[in-house]
Amino acid sequence: MRRSIPGPALFLLGVLAVYPVSAQQEERWTEVPYVPTPQVTVDEMLRLAGVGPKDFVLDLGSGDGRIVITAARKFGARGLGVDLDFNLVIQSEESARQAGVEERARFLQQDLFQTDLGQATVITTYLLPSVMLKLRTRLLGLKPGTRIVSHDFDMDDWRPDRKTTIRKNVFFWIVPARVAGRWQARLPLPPIERLLELSLTQRFQDVSAHARLNGVPTQVWDTKLEGDRLSFAIVDSADRDNEATLYFDGRVSGDVMEGDLARGVGNARGTLKWQARRVLR
Repeated sequence: MRRSIPGPALFLLGVLAVYPVSAQQEERWTEVPYVPTPQVTVDEMLRLAGVGPKDFVLDLGSGDGRIVITAARKFGARGLGVDLDFNLVIQSEESARQAGVEERARFLQQDLFQTDLGQATVITTYLLPSVMLKLRTRLLGLKPGTRIVSHDFDMDDWRPDRKTTIRKNVFFWIVPARVAGRWQARLPLPPIERLLELSLTQRFQDVSAHARLNGVPTQVWDTKLEGDRLSFAIVDSADRDNEATLYFDGRVSGDVMEGDLARGVGNARGTLKWQARRVLR
């Protein structure tokens, strides 16, 4: 479902007389041609993104409106589609009325680079790689946990969190929290309280971790960042005869990370709350 190219010259002149666009916008009309996304691929994009009634879907380059209309009709979401082609915007509005979802599926003639992305919980795209790269910095600056799903094109070295293929490739990302830096947490674990010092380096959602427990270096296992949620594990060796794995699961909000900590497994499993603060970025 993508971008629009100018129609016949006479029609284009008429549109521009009423809806003037900048030189940059005119360039983008030819830069991102309109090609419809197969409906089964639209369904897969929204399924993969986990769209539901609480979501606001923003389709950048909405073409004939089918992604936003499908999000409203099949998934109960609200949404907005933006496109530079006035004709396609009018067509989308009419299609939304025919589908009975005009109150939840809106469309604007607008430059996607001038669109407020912060309103969305899910962003959908079918844009050329060069345009995806231009958008990438803005996407990474969105609220952690914002979901992005793309038909056919990825974002270079920002690898997708998941990828599927239903007639066409579908790429899915979750905007990661910024977790790089040094963190400290005090853990009230027997036999003595432990000071956890955690150093994190980050490239997109890929995180490397090094830790010290009461000053002793300890290896960090299975580190995973998904949106604002970070999980990892370390081995508690304070009691050499009773070693156990500590499983951390926390949510990041600015310079604070907090959540649940489980020690051990099965009948020997105990849980408590934990909190860490970033002391150095």
